[in-house]
Parts: sequence; structure tokens; C-alpha cells
Amino acid sequence: MNNNSLDLTRLAAMDAAQAARLLHQVRDETLAGRRPPIAPRPVIDASWRRMFRLGLDPDQSTSSVLLERDELEHRRRTTALGELMRTLSAGLSGIADASMQIMVVTDDQGRVLWREGNLGVMRQANGICLEEGAAWTEATTGTNAVGTALAARRPVQVHSAEHFVQTLHNWTCAAAPVHDPRDQRLLGIVDVSGPASTFHPATLALVGSVAQLAEAELRDRHLRSIERLRSVAAPILCAVGGRAVAVDIHGWTAAVTGMPPMDRLPLPKSFRAGRTWLPSLGMCAVEPLPGGWLLRLDDDGAGGARSTAETVSRVVLDVSRPRRWTLEVSGAAGSWRQELSPRHAELLYVLALHRDGRSAAELADDVFGDRTRTVTVRAEMSRVRRHLAGVLAHRPYRFSEEVEVELIGPDSPADLLPHSTAPAVCAAREGLPRHA
Repeated sequence: MNNNSLDLTRLAAMDAAQAARLLHQVRDETLAGRRPPIAPRPVIDASWRRMFRLGLDPDQSTSSVLLERDELEHRRRTTALGELMRTLSAGLSGIADASMQIMVVTDDQGRVLWREGNLGVMRQANGICLEEGAAWTEATTGTNAVGTALAARRPVQVHSAEHFVQTLHNWTCAAAPVHDPRDQRLLGIVDVSGPASTFHPATLALVGSVAQLAEAELRDRHLRSIERLRSVAAPILCAVGGRAVAVDIHGWTAAVTGMPPMDRLPLPKSFRAGRTWLPSLGMCAVEPLPGGWLLRLDDDGAGGARSTAETVSRVVLDVSRPRRWTLEVSGAAGSWRQELSPRHAELLYVLALHRDGRSAAELADDVFGDRTRTVTVRAEMSRVRRHLAGVLAHRPYRFSEEVEVELIGPDSPADLLPHSTAPAVCAAREGLPRHA
């Protein structure tokens, strides 16, 4: 193998003993600070670098303090993953059992909530603490499919000596994140693990497909709930004078009158009935509906954008965490917080660095490395500005001059937005200046 980095498909075609020796050599040379005969896969290399920065001991055990039974049951009851276990089990449990592996489902903190599959392998898994209630983030157990999928926010397969901690070298695992399609929040990880002898590169595609199937089931359930809310809200809106909108508890629109339609309205976590101010609408009267809310707008001639501009004084963009990024907006009318998608976190990070603003072409270069992708940038910025009317201006895109902006980054620049391949973010990680 003389290519630049390892490839699992080619590795699977090799003799198992030869492949294991190669992986161990790559790991040993890399950990010793020497150049390996072949580079580790990029996702593994990035994870190992995180382990070096954490100072994790590659000879440590993978044991962790298990959740108490009451806490474990509470997490099971309060996660949407519980609604998906039948789908996940149907897609993976039987296959895992037949192939001498187990299926593992964790929450968004890497805590194992459920596991199913081959009984003999589950007994072996107890020896590495891959059991219900255990923690499987990178910080606790090093490079592994669950923890690395949490960090990278994408499907990951880790085989044999690609695991940072030596205890796991006899294991292989493939994991994929499961997101809530209602708000794109990470729900957790679905994983298939087993002895290294059960390794197959197609396992990753299988796990990823089942994770997508589970997300599709949540999406279908959500659409049905929106239809139920619409059937209740439609006659009410017909009788309401002025502008009004009915949304579900996640802010998705079921019905609207007197104003342009919208897909989703960001709602603060403390949302409740009464009078409240929303950044994209202004002052509203909020009333409960079965499965959602009725919002009636104040029709005093002042639009949402003007209300926001007059009210907002400060925003805090927090990109310090590896998987969750927020923008907090505060002012005379109170404060609210919006969770950001990976792409919107990248765009707002760039704008926080360039207070004088960026053109669509400059943002395209910052985020995609391609100044011609202005259509994509304008579409994304339109979505961002729909939720941040008055906070963001355009021509060029920028934070409004009246708004104080605070940017909170990670302790180490190398940990900035670890999912991102945007040139501007990559340059910031390396501490390099980047000019348009």
C-alpha cells in the first residue's frame, strides 16, 4: 500500500494479520512522534490529535462510572430515541446478533442507553465497560466510533489499532449520529461493535442507513402532528383579525393569516402564554393550542425588523463547544438564545471576525473556498436573517453597527468548530491569517 493514507476497503482485502500489523505500526509510529509508513485516515488523525491535546493516556482502561438506574431510566424516557428503538432494533439488532456483534444506542452525551445483539459479545463488552450507563465520549475512552462520531458529527468507523486506547485494539465499531429533524438537534449515536474479526467496511453504510431511516420516521411523525395542529388552528385563524400564526412547540408553522408564510419560527426555551417579544415578529400575544401555540402580532405599524433594531443591544456567539453552538441576543426587551446549525455557525463566526462585513463572494470563499458559490451563500444568509431580523444587515452581510458582538471560542484554537472544513475556520485553527 503506497497511497497517502489508509483505506478501509483495501485494508479489508488484506490478510487480517497483515492488516492488524499495519494498523499497529501506523499507531505506534504516530504516537511516538515519528512518520508512519502510511498516514492514518483523516478522521482518525484528527481524533488522535484531539487525544494528544487532552493528554489522554493510551494505556488507560475504558472503565467509567455508570449512571444510576434512576438516571438511566430518566434519560430513556425523555429522549426521542426511545420512540425509535423498534426501528433501530429491526434494522440492526438481528444483523448484529447473526454477525457476532452488538448494537449500542447512546444519548448526545455519549452515555449508553440501550444495547442489543449477540449475548456472548455483550459479555465481552462488559469487560471494556461497553454497557448500559457507561460513558463513551472521546474524553473518557479515546478514539472510538461513538465518541468520534459525536465529535465529528458524522458517521465514523474505527477498527482495531485505530482506537487510541490499547484496550480496544481487539474491537471494531461503526457509528452514526441521529438528529431530530424538527430542530436538527443531535439526539445521540447508533453503533454496531464487535470483535475485530467481525470487521467489514460495509457496516458503516448499514449503520448510516438505519440512522437515516430513524430520522425519516421522526420526520413523518412530525408532519402528522403538524397536520393535527393545522386542523385545530385553521378555523381559529379564520376568526382572528390581523396577523397571526399557529406553530408547534418547536416553532414549525401549521397555519398563518395576514402575513407571509414561514417554515419555522425560533422560540425561546422559556416560551409560555402571555405577551412576549420575538426577534422576527416583534411583540406578540401568545395563547396555547393543543400541540402548539397561537401567536397574534401587535399591529401598531412597527415591523419585526424595526423592533429588533431598536431593542437588541448585544449578541454573544458561542462556538466554544465541539457539537453545540448558540447565538444569544439581549436588549431592553429581554434575551433569547438560538441554537445554530453547523453551516450557520460558520457564517456567523466569519461575520463576527469581520465587523465591517463580507460580500456574498467573500463569504463563499471563506466557507467553501469558491467565490462563485454566491447563490448558496445568499440562500443560507436569507435563512439566518429570517431569524435575526435587525441583528444582521446585508450589502455587505454584517452584524448591525448598533449591536455589540462577543465571540466565545474554545480554549484551544485547534478545537474550533471541529466539523468544519471552511477555509476561514481551518486557517483560524492553525492560527494563520486569511485574506479575501
